[in-house]
Amino acid sequence: MIAVIDYSMGNLKSVSKALVRAGGEVVVTPDPRVASEAGGIVLPGVGAFAQGIQNLENRGFLPLLSEWGKTSKPLLGICLGMHLLFTEGEEGGVHRGLDIIGGRVKRFPDTVKVPHMGWNQVVLGRGGVEDPFLRDIDDGSYFYFAHSYYGEPDDPGVVLGRTDYGFHFASVVRQGHIVGVQFHPEKSNRVGLSLLGNFVRMASLSFEDD
Repeated sequence: MIAVIDYSMGNLKSVSKALVRAGGEVVVTPDPRVASEAGGIVLPGVGAFAQGIQNLENRGFLPLLSEWGKTSKPLLGICLGMHLLFTEGEEGGVHRGLDIIGGRVKRFPDTVKVPHMGWNQVVLGRGGVEDPFLRDIDDGSYFYFAHSYYGEPDDPGVVLGRTDYGFHFASVVRQGHIVGVQFHPEKSNRVGLSLLGNFVRMASLSFEDD
């Protein structure tokens, strides 16, 4: 089972439908106890960093998510959900994140059009090409983006894919079983479904291991 976290900050319907199409058994839940029993967690997100962390705290998700990286179960953060994995974000002042991935979420510079919206390529590094999360995803595949901020990891080794928008920013990151994507796979047609299928497979394998 894949638990999609409902913290009033994500396009839950489209994400859950895409996961089902990708082969997952899905529950959308605002309850950390339900999510803790899942084989994998998806943290979607649309909106502001500070409000996202506040909503997760209000619904009791912070302890679960902070400890999830110590398990063998995967977690996927999408867009804002990926941002919240970082140590801190600078939207509307500096705010503490989940600190699963060391680094800061920054706003795009004034030299590029903000927000970054539409289709753009993800260029895979060697680690990305070999990673099971990106199985059968071609280097240079196009995904759908909609964001004004981007994550800058402290450790470049966690970056599986980058995207060029005036400069190269991290668009796919992974720390252990925790992965994050800056784009929206649920809006990225067939290649997005392939990616979500890989995550469902990761969750199934972790469930079998347990």
